[in-house]
Amino acid sequence: MKLTLQPLTPERWPDLEALFAARGCAQARQCWCMYYRETGRGSELGGAARAAAHRKGLKALVDDGRPPGLIGYRDGEPVGWVALGPREDFAKLARSPVMKPVDDQPVWSVICFVVPAAHRGQGVARALLDGAKAWARRQGATLLEGYPMDKAGRAGDDTMWFGTRTMFEQAGFGEVARRKPERPVMRIRLVR
Repeated sequence: MKLTLQPLTPERWPDLEALFAARGCAQARQCWCMYYRETGRGSELGGAARAAAHRKGLKALVDDGRPPGLIGYRDGEPVGWVALGPREDFAKLARSPVMKPVDDQPVWSVICFVVPAAHRGQGVARALLDGAKAWARRQGATLLEGYPMDKAGRAGDDTMWFGTRTMFEQAGFGEVARRKPERPVMRIRLVR
């Protein structure tokens, strides 16, 4: 799968909105890839109000000039999204029983993938992961981590935003921890 990957910038915001509005992306419309960036245990807001707050939070990151991820384009059409950044940008990772730090090395984290139903099964997520590796390297990262699913058989779409162990292995990542049977922590050293 050949994609053109671009960082999410203010002028590309409508492309992200189009991705999240697509069929199969209802979870993305609730989270806006902000859940792991939150510092609290959970928002006091519920439903639509929480989704609006998450959308506003992600838009503020973008408007501040800190691209929180990459959009993948095929023939000019946005077909996927990957959220990533320095581990310390994701406050909830420190408290997560599954994704807490393995060690004290500086790490970038791949938090989620969003691929609309019409583009699944075509290698989009894998191309996004390859792009994430290249982007993180260009930003000065030396280690990149992911927290994929490792489940026999087909997992539900509502859990696949983390990617799969197989996809991460094929991209050169190796397992460095496993605190829950179906959730390895996978890491790759980014060579300059």
